[in-house]
Amino acid sequence: MILQTPAIRLARPSDLSAIQRTVEAAYQPYIARIGSRPAPMDDDYAARVHRGEAHVIESAGRIVGLLVLVVESETMLLDNIAIDPAAQGTGLGRVLLDFAETTAIARGSTAIRLYTNAAMIENVEIYRRRGYKETHRGEELGFHRIYMRKALH
Repeated sequence: MILQTPAIRLARPSDLSAIQRTVEAAYQPYIARIGSRPAPMDDDYAARVHRGEAHVIESAGRIVGLLVLVVESETMLLDNIAIDPAAQGTGLGRVLLDFAETTAIARGSTAIRLYTNAAMIENVEIYRRRGYKETHRGEELGFHRIYMRKALH
């Protein structure tokens, strides 16, 4: 249970070190499973912040999660969601997924899409439970990915 209502806001340049720490911690456990650093660990978060694509979630005055949303012509790409391991299991991931879907609807998107590493099987299951359907699988930048999409009403 979340003790304090989390706040979601656009990320600022001053958040970059907290964003990087959150991403590193969230994706670290997958390195051994994938055999390399997951792509989000090496993303350019300064550029994401500059373009207004990065959102952070704060709880008790500290950044505990990141959400990267990219506006596309008719859809929105949920490019990354990362929760600090110390805050995982508290419902923050659900809060960020709700925010992503609400944001996509508000922008007139007909669907939200995402991709995840095929080795991150627990994430695939979370997305399926949320109504995302697998559209295809493929390899991109050396990563085996599962592509998913959720129609928005």
